[in-house]
Amino acid sequence: MNANNIDFVTYCIGNLSRRLHLPQQEVYRRLRDSGILHSYIIPSYDVLHTFGKEYLMDDLTDYMREKGVLS
Repeated sequence: MNANNIDFVTYCIGNLSRRLHLPQQEVYRRLRDSGILHSYIIPSYDVLHTFGKEYLMDDLTDYMREKGVLS
């Protein structure tokens, strides 16, 4: 993982935290434990970082629901 990936992961966690009204640590834990972080966000960085914030947050929250980490 390089600095761009770390910045992007931090950006995603911060924005998801605000959107979901959850602490950042909880968002990180859910992304990590579900595999979304290492099997989706990091490997898909090249594509995901080109999306607008709203689209990206919608995409990630939808995927979190599919994986069962959001109700």
